[in-house]
Amino acid sequence: MKGDYYKTKESVDEYIKLAKDVNGKLLIEKLKNILQYNSTILEIGSGPGTDWEILSEFYEVTGSDNSNEFLNHLINKNPNGKFLELDAVSLKTEMKFDGIYSNKVMHHLKDIELIGSVKRQNEILNSNGKICHSFWKGEGSEIFKGLFVNYHSIATLTKVFEKYFKILSIEEYKEFDKNDSLLLLATKK
Repeated sequence: MKGDYYKTKESVDEYIKLAKDVNGKLLIEKLKNILQYNSTILEIGSGPGTDWEILSEFYEVTGSDNSNEFLNHLINKNPNGKFLELDAVSLKTEMKFDGIYSNKVMHHLKDIELIGSVKRQNEILNSNGKICHSFWKGEGSEIFKGLFVNYHSIATLTKVFEKYFKILSIEEYKEFDKNDSLLLLATKK
C-alpha cells in the first residue's frame, strides 16, 4: 500500500479513534457459512485489530499489516496473537492458510497490484481454500489522506478474481450509505 498515513503513531491513533465503532462482524458471519470453524486464516491488513478479535473467536488467525505502528498496537493489545508484517501484494510468507480475509484493505491496490495479490493469495491457500474480501463500490480512484483508493464494481472484481477462484457471491451492502460496498466470497479453483 502506498502512502504514509498508516505509518505514523499519530495517524494510527487517529484511525483507531475514527474506526472504533466499525467492524466486519456481518462480513465474518458470511465467512462462517463457507469456512469451517478452527480453520487457519490470514487477515490482510489487521489495522486496529477489531476484526482480528472477532475472527479469533472462530478461527486460528494470523493477523498482518504493512504498518509497523499497527503491528506494534496489535502485539501490545494481543500479546499471544500471531502477526506478520506483510505487503498486501507480495504476501511474502511460507505459511499456508485455509482462508484469507480482508475488510476494506485491497482497495488501496492499483488494478495490476490487485491482480498480483489475487494470484499470490491463490498460492498461499490450501486446496479448497476460501477468501472473503470487502471493497468500496464505485468507479475510478482517488487519493484520500495520502492513500490511493480504488473503487470496484461486480464486473471488475469478477474479472480479477475468476482466473484463480470460483466466485461464490459478490453482493452489495451498506457500510455508511446504501450499497456503498461489495463483499466477495470465493473458493480456490
